[in-house]
Amino acid sequence: MAAPCAEDPSLERHFKGHRDAVTCVDFSINTKQLASGSMDSCLMVWHMKPQSRAYRFTGHKDAVTCVNFSPSGHLLASGSRDKTVRIWVPNVKGESTAFRAHTATVRSVHFCSDGQSFVTASDDKTIKVWATHRQKFLFSLSQHINWVRCAKFSPDGRLIVSASDDKTVKLWDKSSRECVHSYCEHGGFVTYVDFHPSGTCIAAAGMDNTVKVWDVRTHRLLQHYQLHSAAVNGLSFHPSGNYLITASSDSTLKILDLMEGRLLYTLHGHQGPATTVAFSRTGEYFASGGSDEQPEVDFPVPPGRGRSVESVQSQPQEPVSMPQTLTSTLEHIVGQLDVLTQTVSILEQRLTLTEDKLKQCLENQQLIMQRATP
Repeated sequence: MAAPCAEDPSLERHFKGHRDAVTCVDFSINTKQLASGSMDSCLMVWHMKPQSRAYRFTGHKDAVTCVNFSPSGHLLASGSRDKTVRIWVPNVKGESTAFRAHTATVRSVHFCSDGQSFVTASDDKTIKVWATHRQKFLFSLSQHINWVRCAKFSPDGRLIVSASDDKTVKLWDKSSRECVHSYCEHGGFVTYVDFHPSGTCIAAAGMDNTVKVWDVRTHRLLQHYQLHSAAVNGLSFHPSGNYLITASSDSTLKILDLMEGRLLYTLHGHQGPATTVAFSRTGEYFASGGSDEQPEVDFPVPPGRGRSVESVQSQPQEPVSMPQTLTSTLEHIVGQLDVLTQTVSILEQRLTLTEDKLKQCLENQQLIMQRATP
């Protein structure tokens, strides 16, 4: 995606293979492979070359929530609702090592730029940093008071940023392990966060339908976008740093021009909530996934040179036009599902608080009984 202002993004390929909603996507460094995770508990590694076979990796016992290639592309990390992280060798054998990373769902996994460590985030409200090659626990960051949805290293590896259901984004110093700053401007759960390629800014997406961009040096809010009509689930910076793409429960992707602070494109490719999006490391492609079970790869090509949509078996897909009434009904259903998702999130949050209070009560009761015993 070298010059999206001059070229329209066109859908290049549909990848079919997952049996449930796609939760996460990531490209390898050379853009030869695309990894996707799904609620079907599987990882798939797709080859960008047409008519190539995809690898299906099984091992997780519950939904796969996050995937990330190591900087070299020789390893692939995944996190799951089964509370484990797996480190895979992304080849035909699909060998992996697994370890219990957290006491609740692992929401996020991300390698440091030197490949020597990676960071995980979880519903147990903690962020953990690990040594890559030994999968050894290094340290934990724990100031969030609710689920941590996402944690990312800065490009230079000196900072970590995290996003949580406590409605905050926190910036951490890796060496001192201290929280440098908390950004509290979101009006709802913060679903995703990432660093600008320069490392000077962060962008966060939220359940309040917004995307916010802050300067990590001055902590000033630089840009605030309210372009989606439902929760923003994911975002990705273009490697040039000039563009940002977002994925939303309103089923659209939006490409923003950060230099001019305006919307460039709205893309309607998914038949339900768009759950994840990622630019390739070269910026040539971007991929998105959603509850329609298919990762899609988009490639900006000049008008008149658009390619037909292919599945992984290279079968052409004909565009289907739907009656307006059906489209309206589907939009209404998606809207209702989004409300239901937010309601479930609130109930889960209350359940977590109740569990914490119950645990505290039991501990207090145990303490009283110990004191009462002569």
